[in-house]
Amino acid sequence: MDLEKVSAVYRKSAGRDAEAAAYAPGRVNLIGEHTDYNDGFVLPAAVDRGVALAACRLTGDRFTLHAVDLGQSCTFSRLALQRDPQYPWADYFKGVVWALGKRGLDVPACEAIVTGDIPQGAGLSSSAAYEVATALLLQRLGGFELPALDVAKLAREAENGFVGVACGIMDQMASLFGKQGRALLLDCRSLAHEMVEIPPGLKIVAVGSGVRHSLASSEYNKRRAECDEGVRILSASLPGIRALRDVTPESLALLLAKLPSVVAKRCRHVVSEDARVLQAVAAMGSGDTGRLKTLMAESHASLRDDYEVSCPELDVLVDLALPLPYCHGARLTGAGFGGSTVNLVEADAVESFSRTITSGYRERCGRPAEIRVFEPSAGARLL
Repeated sequence: MDLEKVSAVYRKSAGRDAEAAAYAPGRVNLIGEHTDYNDGFVLPAAVDRGVALAACRLTGDRFTLHAVDLGQSCTFSRLALQRDPQYPWADYFKGVVWALGKRGLDVPACEAIVTGDIPQGAGLSSSAAYEVATALLLQRLGGFELPALDVAKLAREAENGFVGVACGIMDQMASLFGKQGRALLLDCRSLAHEMVEIPPGLKIVAVGSGVRHSLASSEYNKRRAECDEGVRILSASLPGIRALRDVTPESLALLLAKLPSVVAKRCRHVVSEDARVLQAVAAMGSGDTGRLKTLMAESHASLRDDYEVSCPELDVLVDLALPLPYCHGARLTGAGFGGSTVNLVEADAVESFSRTITSGYRERCGRPAEIRVFEPSAGARLL
């Protein structure tokens, strides 16, 4: 999405030229699901679709937002920031204003548009892209600049503290630090990160199930509470642990009997998933796509059976993809409860993959599959 296009949309919606515009990409997570808020490891890639905003400053304290793709508009005051069930799409923008205000950075009121080409509710992190783009836009309007790491933390705080979703920081980091042709290995405790080359000749193909989820659902936040409960119980035997990141698979195997059955399953997923991320990075570095495929399949099975965030439609999509010889990995991506799978497919077989998955999914689930081919992309930027 370029400046000319966003400026034209703003001009049409607001009737004047924009003073500032920003863009942030969504992400696909290759492996490392529900590990980020447990201080673990993740391997996302920013994608070539995202969210763009443009704005002009206004006098006073009232903001006007236009959701171009929804055909909706709303206004709100910085003096009375609150979530609005009539316009839930505005809560992410408000959350960033709120988080900036907590830091003593009151941005000027503005009239802004938000538009994008990344589907909502598909597990591709449209919300984090929206938050990051909003933060960059409001910095420009306010005449200040935060370090990129602070932008990521601020965007996460907006979603945690204002929107009410207990997410980790993976999505915001991927949106900010993405690089073309690379995935991002992120340590969610230290925020240390490095770029990992995706094996040449493979395309990232996301397949939307058509089942929509809400990240603010009680089930997502419940999973985080169950992980916290696991840490509390395990700390009696493993003094000093701060998160499931600190528990090894070997230690957990000896202590599973001390945990309630559901909590034990949640912990087993997170601890094993952390190990799989590092193993997947090693497999990518050595070009061992067979090992990578196995690890992604194990990740999906763990999310399905131990973390219980899959759904029948996602399971069907993975079952259809894994037997294909030109598919080198398939698993659900994102929070789960619907959304998309991520697949690593040989570039010259993408059309064949798409036909096979589309026909098989319609036959077994009676609904269309949404095929999207992504390029790993650069991170967020001012336009």
